[in-house]
Amino acid sequence: MKIAMISSEISPFAKTGGLADVVGTLSIALERLGHELCLIMPAYRSALQSGFPLTDASMDLSVPISDRHEPARVLRTTLGRGVIVYLVRADRYFDREFLYGTNQGDYPDNVARFVFLTRSALEILRHQRVDIIHCHDWQTALAPVFLRTQPLRYPEIASAKTVITVHNIAFQGNFWRPDWHLLNLDEYLFSSAYLEFYQNFSLLKGGLIFADKITTVSPTHATEITSMEQGFGLEGVLQKRANDVTGILNGVDYNRWNPAVDPLIAKQYSEDNLEGKQICKDSLQRTMGLAIKPDVPLFGIISRLTSQKGIDLVEKVFAALMRRDVQFVLLGSGESRYEDFFSRAAAQFPDKVGVRLGFDEPLAHQIEAGADIFLMPSLFEPCGLNQMFSLKYGTIPIVRAVGGLKDTVEDYNAERSAGTGFVFESYDAQELWKTIDRALELFPDKKSWIELQRRAMSMNFSWDRSARAYSRLYQQLLA
Repeated sequence: MKIAMISSEISPFAKTGGLADVVGTLSIALERLGHELCLIMPAYRSALQSGFPLTDASMDLSVPISDRHEPARVLRTTLGRGVIVYLVRADRYFDREFLYGTNQGDYPDNVARFVFLTRSALEILRHQRVDIIHCHDWQTALAPVFLRTQPLRYPEIASAKTVITVHNIAFQGNFWRPDWHLLNLDEYLFSSAYLEFYQNFSLLKGGLIFADKITTVSPTHATEITSMEQGFGLEGVLQKRANDVTGILNGVDYNRWNPAVDPLIAKQYSEDNLEGKQICKDSLQRTMGLAIKPDVPLFGIISRLTSQKGIDLVEKVFAALMRRDVQFVLLGSGESRYEDFFSRAAAQFPDKVGVRLGFDEPLAHQIEAGADIFLMPSLFEPCGLNQMFSLKYGTIPIVRAVGGLKDTVEDYNAERSAGTGFVFESYDAQELWKTIDRALELFPDKKSWIELQRRAMSMNFSWDRSARAYSRLYQQLLA
């Protein structure tokens, strides 16, 4: 099949989070299955300055936006063996320090920026036949809307099937009514049956209504987003489209996240030979300024510091945790209240708590390899990757039974000698503490703990498996 993916970020060219990794690695996995792919994204400043070999695609565009046409150039590079990547260059929209906004908030012209990206992508695709157009999140959700409501504008690709993947339904691309003209859509579409959303309009809602298929990034989350608790106002739309919603679990790139080959950790190791994990723990303790204590359980967190990630629960149990003989390391950034809390904790417990605010890719690998237990008690989690990384590194995850966490971590059961981590149900600090206590009770039993580690490390969440599921979905659409 010929597949086009449109995304606001794609690794390694531009990245703020998991979306970029998903599009970059999924496309390569699909290529390995024999499909022909092209990817389309903005030519951000970071991509232009990153040293990637970009060439002119000899494709100057005239892109409709509001009542006018605006120019764009197209650059080209490749990913994997032969995945074509087109970058839309329009410096007035994309030559900025950040992708979506600054610390002060989103860029005020984001609706224009991503309408322009989506229209540009469809103009590019008019020059080549594609079977599937797969868009990701709100930034590109208008692609199915434009194709289905304005087929005469895009006759070459009007018959292409469309898929939208919702990576995080909390981010919907909701904009004010006065910006509607930028979409250049008929007025009837500004209604509750279509894009209107609480007297404004939602780009994601449009994609959910007009795409042929909708995917989420885990099977459990596909069900969760039809509920009021996790639908964020779009549950009614998703209930109507329930037959077209599929959950496909994100994968892991085991060429990058695998302790047997990871060049960023102190000592490589595997489920058959765990000796290197202790060396990685000693190294992490030194790096974070902690006391070198091999037998003390070391907890790790790598996360955005927000309530969505369950950081408020961690805050509530932290005093009790510090009364135990444990250590704790954290890498992340986010809400200032949480940054301040963990900074104070590091100052109060210098031998027990190490905190690094911001993001550091090598340190993320070192925490996965060096920690004993990984905390991920999310309020909601469409998929999550760190729990899957942790499983591979034998760093036992403690997770809440939600979204992709529920789909990837099996609760420990001593009687059956089963499970790969520790799982709790209710979003409650006391439930989290009980689960931490279960892990701490097992940790001194080295035989049982090593058996648990080996079961965790044997789990396989490769992208090949996920790519086959997407391939089957595409084939169903074309049947």
